[in-house]
Amino acid sequence: MDSNAPSNRAGRPEPKAFSLWGKLAFGAGDIGPGMTANLLAFSYLIFLTTAAGLSPVAAGSVLAIGRIWDAVNDPFIGYLSDKTRTRWGRRYPWILLGAIPFGVTFFLNWIVPGWESEAAKFWYYVVISLLFQVFYTVVNLPYTTLTAELTKDYDERTELTAFRLGSSLFGAIAALGLGLVITQSIDDLRQQYLVLGGICSVLSVLPLLWCVWGTYPYAVQRNALQPADTDEVALSFPAQIKVVFANRAFLFVVGIYLFAWLALQMTASIIPFYTTFWMGLDSYFLAALLVQGTAILMMVVVNQLSRRLGKQEAFYIGIGVWIIAQIALFFVQPGQVAFLYLLCVVISFGVATAYVVPWAMLPDVIELDELKTGQRREGVFYAFMTLLQKVGLALGLFLVSLALQFSGFVSEATEQSPQALLAIRVFIGPVPMVLLLAAIALTRFYPITRQMHEEMLLQLAERQRQQDSDVSES
Repeated sequence: MDSNAPSNRAGRPEPKAFSLWGKLAFGAGDIGPGMTANLLAFSYLIFLTTAAGLSPVAAGSVLAIGRIWDAVNDPFIGYLSDKTRTRWGRRYPWILLGAIPFGVTFFLNWIVPGWESEAAKFWYYVVISLLFQVFYTVVNLPYTTLTAELTKDYDERTELTAFRLGSSLFGAIAALGLGLVITQSIDDLRQQYLVLGGICSVLSVLPLLWCVWGTYPYAVQRNALQPADTDEVALSFPAQIKVVFANRAFLFVVGIYLFAWLALQMTASIIPFYTTFWMGLDSYFLAALLVQGTAILMMVVVNQLSRRLGKQEAFYIGIGVWIIAQIALFFVQPGQVAFLYLLCVVISFGVATAYVVPWAMLPDVIELDELKTGQRREGVFYAFMTLLQKVGLALGLFLVSLALQFSGFVSEATEQSPQALLAIRVFIGPVPMVLLLAAIALTRFYPITRQMHEEMLLQLAERQRQQDSDVSES
């Protein structure tokens, strides 16, 4: 061994730093999940009703069942991944073996079987949706854990996370951009979704293979293929529930996030119906692209507002602007296309706020829990936030489909009744407005202010100094 090679305190060579190529390869692992999740959020409900011919409530049930199953299978696959022992490690075999089934099952979502029976079609989409959610978790959950296993360095973890999130957003926007191009190039509705689903399936699988190929050498060099087992005992589910409900601040964050997320998911699922049937546009992808794409830029603005004014104040401003734009959509008339697109850009500011602020509040809640209990339990709190995200998505989609059903929405029809059009407008205006007002009301009672957080950090630092002093004396 080269005596001049850098080494750590244990005498081992320092791990080779991630190159730009390595970081890009790592980030590529989230292109597929970002692409598929975003396309399903915006397009699957309207596809199932207008192209596949399911009733709104049947279509909403397909999505709700899939999302609830997604929440259920996460811990099971996570457990199996943790217990996997192979010469290639415990994460990479899952990603590699799951990549192609992940792409295939996503593509099968966009096929319309030639069956007359709606019940047969319903069960086809339920089964395919369940299979897709399994393989989505099979590739995505082991992939996300690689961040913590590939590096212990604080700055490198932050960098890898940034590349992962950036790639996920790239995939999400690319899916909508492809949808815009395809709808302008192909006239047949079913063919549009079939081509879009096929292209996105291929583009989702290839980056996963690149991720494995590009990061595996780093895992080998850093001895990260099979991290050592620890003696830490995982909390039981009832114990996790007890931890969560004992933290009052976390309950407020949960409420804030759930109401804002419900409004966001309702907006995402109803925009295609609103632009197609109320506004009479040929494609809804430009409106979706304006909301999603501009939200990325708006995240920078929200972050700066949060730093300057505080998290609660930034939330008031962002959600307040969102409410005004959202209710304005109720009054937009067919033909006012430029005004529609302007409102989509304004809404993106609120969407960015809903993404950034609740997740920025969560670390503060974890530090409050640490101050009270002496333990850091990030996993419990993040797991429940993710669970609520999925349950909220299922609930939002089902409520929209239920409203369409009772308003007399006719699947596969090119025009809808005044009652159905009114329901679409209500769910893009007044209903999200009420949910967002509830989120603002809960934010008013969120207990952790900037001053309180600074005091918490001082107390935690003092406790750490005392512990270090006790260790050195012993």
